[in-house]
Order: sequence, then structure tokens, then C-alpha cells
Amino acid sequence: MRGLALFHTNIFAVFSLILTTTALAQNTVTPPAKDVDSYLLEDERNTIDIFSRISARVVNVSNLRYARVGFFSFDVTEVPVGSGSGFIWDESGYIVTNYHVIQEADRLTVSFKNGKSLPAKIVGAEPRKDIAVLRVKPEGLKGFEPMMLADSSKLQVGQKAVAIGSPFGLDQTLTKGVISALGRSIPGVGGVQIRDMIQTDASINPGNSGGPLLDSRGYLLGMNTMIFSESGSSAGIGFAVPSSTINRIVSQIIKTGRVVQVGIGIEHFDSTINRQLNIEGVIIRSVAPGSAAARAGIRGTHRTATGEIILGDVIIGVEDKKIRNYDDLYNAFETFQVGESVRLTFIRDGKKKTEPVQLIDENARPGRGR
Repeated sequence: MRGLALFHTNIFAVFSLILTTTALAQNTVTPPAKDVDSYLLEDERNTIDIFSRISARVVNVSNLRYARVGFFSFDVTEVPVGSGSGFIWDESGYIVTNYHVIQEADRLTVSFKNGKSLPAKIVGAEPRKDIAVLRVKPEGLKGFEPMMLADSSKLQVGQKAVAIGSPFGLDQTLTKGVISALGRSIPGVGGVQIRDMIQTDASINPGNSGGPLLDSRGYLLGMNTMIFSESGSSAGIGFAVPSSTINRIVSQIIKTGRVVQVGIGIEHFDSTINRQLNIEGVIIRSVAPGSAAARAGIRGTHRTATGEIILGDVIIGVEDKKIRNYDDLYNAFETFQVGESVRLTFIRDGKKKTEPVQLIDENARPGRGR
């Protein structure tokens, strides 16, 4: 009887469990397919939409260099020395990334979201803006519309900023934040300050360099370029080259393979000479024959017949802009167009002089540019 009682008890427990489970199943409502994501906030929906539309444009760029297998060996192998991000500019196969991502590369590969990897060639670069343009075979890129650009002049502090890239090699990573500040000037790899940069608190880490920073429409705000961090990882202070600068530089590189660099045809001394002589301004080392500077009578440093070194003219102003160093001169010239005439103020033999000088394209001079 005891065994029978236990048997009935177990049957009753199982039957009760079945009834309870059935009741719970009947009370569980599966939402219609269209309402599966109904709990998402509007901002979440927007972020998801940006990623679904733009992520396929974002690529990983690998920098490979050749190295000997051993000291006494002539065998050479490829060594990966770094990687970064980039984005598809258009369906012609052009890829935009940072110059420091591809610097000193012997070979470059570009990896896409679909897992495909292609060798890439450098079309051109502008180190002073940390911008480079690569190209891959356009097969498979059909259908990619030109990247939509946000108007850099209308950006506002506080607006949404979304970064997509490959931090620490983790491709297709999205982070978001806001535009924290505008008009920042940050030292670049090209030896001059990159001006008008966008500051963001979207998490930017090593590997994000070259990836896009996007607005809430998925339009390009800028290209993630560098971070301020003592640890080397994100500290909530990242910087992006603005879309207006990218568009100007990339368009020139695609068209001619080089960038128009506005100047007057001079070579200058390194800033160490300025510090040694305690001179503020740009000391002219030499003037290119037949250049705009030569036509304006600008003098470079030269040696007399007796061996005495005569210091060249020292540029201290362009129009109403004060020139303290080459960084100031480069950025001052950049606000003008080739062919325009500017008032150049300089010191010669201790006296201030001003002469009009017509601006030229430095990279069009023989031995320069491409």
C-alpha cells in the first residue's frame, strides 16, 4: 500500500506540473513580428539603423612590412606592424584612412565586413592632415553610393556622434557619444597642427584610427584620428578630422594623386634654429629660382665671399595673421587659394618690410608633389 500511495503521489505531482506549465504557456503572449523591437527607445532604433546602413562601408586596414628571417639570412617575411580602420569613399574602390595607419607600409590589405580581404595601393596622402587614400579593385563594391558628408560649418556641441571601427583589432565595433567641442588644434604626424578638429567622447581606442565618425543621419562628421590618454586607451577625449577637410583633400588626391599646397616657393629652417638664435617667425633657408618668393625679392640665407653667413628674411606676418613658426605659416596659407596675392611681412637686416606675393602650388614645383 505504501508503494501504491507513493506511486499515486508521484502521478499527482506530474499531472499538477503539466497543468501549471500549460497554464503558463497559455498566459505567455508572443508579440507579433512587427512588435519584437517595440521596447527599443527611439535613440536605440536610430543607432541600430546607422550601424545596419553604414557598417558595411567600414573596413580594417592592415600595415605589413618586410623583414629578414635572420641576421645572416636573405629570406624575407611579412610582419604585421599595425592596423587601423578606414571607410569606402565610393564604388570605384577608393578607401579613406589615416596617413599614420599606412605610414612606411611595404604592403597593405583591406578587410571588409563580409570577410573578404583585398590588397590595396596608396593613391596619395597628406601627412599634414593625417589623411591617406587607398584603392582596391572595385569588384564587389558596386552599389556603394558616395559617402554622405555632414556640413562641418553647422555642427553643434552636444549632437550625437557614432564611431565605427576596429579598436584593438575588434572589427565592426560601434561606440557612441556626443560632439564635446569644436575647433580644436591638435599636433599631427605631419609636423604641423591639424586645426578645426572635432572632439568627441565616443570611445576611441587604438585601431579606431581612420574610421568614420557619424551623425544621427549616418552622415560623415569626420575621421577618427587620435586620442588624449595617459594609458593609451580611451579616456573620453577623441579627435576627428572634419568632413570638409577630408572632402577637399580626398577629392584632390583622387583627381591628381597629390594635394594642392599653397605657398610661395621657399624652404625654411627647422624650429631648433629659431630656438638657438632666439628668433620668432619663419627663417627662410632658400628661395626656389623663379618662384613667387623670388619674384617678390624675398631672400634666403646665403654665404658671402668672405664666408660670412647672412641670415635670410624672417617671415612674421601674412595679411593680418601673426606668424610665430612654420605651423602658423602653413595654416595661414591654407586659408587662401593659389593665384591670390597676399601681403607678406618679414624682417630683413633688423627692419620690418611688407611685400605683395602671389601664392603658388608648392607641390607643382619641379621635384615636389607626386
